[in-house]
Amino acid sequence: MRIAINTRFGAYDYQEGYGRFTREISYGLAAANKDDKFYFFSDKALSPVNQTFNNINQIVAGPQARHPFLWKFWYDIRIPRLLAKCKAEVFFSPDGICSLQTKVPQVMAIHDLAFLHYPRFLPKSQQWFYKQYTPAFIRKAKKIITVSSFSRNDLIKQYPFAKDKTEVVYNAADPSFRPLSWTEKESWKESFTEGREYFLYVGSVHPRKNLVNLLKAFSGFKKRQKTNMLLVIAGRMAWQHEEFTDALSTFKFRNDVKLTGYISNEELVKLLGSAYALIYPSVWEGFGMPVLEAMQAGVPVLCSGTSALPEIAEDAALFFDPLKPDDIGQQMAHVYKDEQARSLMIERGLKRAGAFSWSQSCGQVREILQDAASR
Repeated sequence: MRIAINTRFGAYDYQEGYGRFTREISYGLAAANKDDKFYFFSDKALSPVNQTFNNINQIVAGPQARHPFLWKFWYDIRIPRLLAKCKAEVFFSPDGICSLQTKVPQVMAIHDLAFLHYPRFLPKSQQWFYKQYTPAFIRKAKKIITVSSFSRNDLIKQYPFAKDKTEVVYNAADPSFRPLSWTEKESWKESFTEGREYFLYVGSVHPRKNLVNLLKAFSGFKKRQKTNMLLVIAGRMAWQHEEFTDALSTFKFRNDVKLTGYISNEELVKLLGSAYALIYPSVWEGFGMPVLEAMQAGVPVLCSGTSALPEIAEDAALFFDPLKPDDIGQQMAHVYKDEQARSLMIERGLKRAGAFSWSQSCGQVREILQDAASR
């Protein structure tokens, strides 16, 4: 089968949810299906393909689509021409946008509908674009993929006509996330935090991630527990980060908060694997990749009891109301004071993480692509 894939997010300098999903599925499909021919479309250069892949053609087609106007141009003018040129039998778009101007069957992934539930966290041009065109994208696509049952149910609630074409394909964690040895943890903490334990947040600094409430929770925790515990925030400064940086500038315990900025996957493996616990206070997630990575690394998880997070973590996490800093702080204190509970969370997390794999997800996507192409 001749499969074209939109790898635009896979070419971003920073790899977060969309980018990781795109890369893992794209290369996983190519590795597992040697007889298929793959065409990776991007608006900027990707990293060179490993020479072991002889079934991938990378096609860079500008201009870089970083604005809704250019999105329309890229998907409705550039993509149809590329699909015709490579004689694709199916087109897979993992970023919630498909082409409205091609007859090639399409499969589209919609990770969440945050633009409907939290529109204020997006620029107005993007709010308008998604609200205007998402119904048309859903109707145009032969099949829709969501990354959790929560997202599938939300999609069907908002767009009932999506029901019969929507399937769930979970994310998975990179195999490099693993439990570290005591020696590895101590060595990393000695170099990174001078030996101090730390709670860790992983993700972009953005209002939907709810980090101002995390600061408030950490303040309450520090006042009650009288500990030298740190809070480490690992992620890039995204759009509308000013509220967080303003709050941090006057934060009483700001010397106990460490910002790393965006870090490589290699560094994240060490940073996450050495953490006392992951705290993920996001108010809305279609999946929540850091939660799964932490569980696979043998790190306790404290996260919001909202959106898809309870579905992903099940009984392996401590949940809190993300809009109540006291609730977040209480769960921080719980895992800090109860070592037995912490050990149980680690055990359950490792077991839960074993239910997810990229090979399984790639197999599902291959079947969905075949189904779409045959319709």
